[in-house]
Amino acid sequence: WVVHEETYGRRALPGAEPHDLLQETISAIRPLDAKALGEAWERQKRMTKPAGALGMLEIISAQLSGLSRMCPPPIPEPAAVAIFAGDHGVHAQGVTAWPQEVTAQMVANFLGGGAVCNAFAAQVGAEVCVVDVGVATDLPATPGLLPRKVRPGTADFTTGPALTREEVLAAIEVGIETARDLVAAGNKALLTGEMG
Repeated sequence: WVVHEETYGRRALPGAEPHDLLQETISAIRPLDAKALGEAWERQKRMTKPAGALGMLEIISAQLSGLSRMCPPPIPEPAAVAIFAGDHGVHAQGVTAWPQEVTAQMVANFLGGGAVCNAFAAQVGAEVCVVDVGVATDLPATPGLLPRKVRPGTADFTTGPALTREEVLAAIEVGIETARDLVAAGNKALLTGEMG
């Protein structure tokens, strides 16, 4: 998939008015299509099975109908998995037994295809990409790694704010841009994970 590095992180292109990416994204969110959602639940009732026998699959299939605005819903493929990696400053308080260096090691494992998420993704042909949003150590340029560091790890939230408002907004925008790029590349389902 293509990441538009030449425009990434800019609030606006030269000569254009700045825009609020978060607000623009929120404004574009639409509710589930009530007609398709209703048809999906009616379809569930007509199936030869006890009500609720498929558990969460019933809910997910109905939601897919509502999202796609059709019943039955199309199969949402291809899929992509985006792992957002970053370290937290509260690590200094001993909240985990693992040293902070494990984050960079796990990122390398994801990129090398050796993590559980890679195995699951391979089963369905999903692409895995790793986004460095705030790993405390510098990571080498590697295929599949998107360097989008907002800052090298957060601050310790027991002594003050973990991030500034601007950093929070920047991190959210990294997620929005990543999702947009994955969709632009043709992905119909996006799954997210985190490391750090």
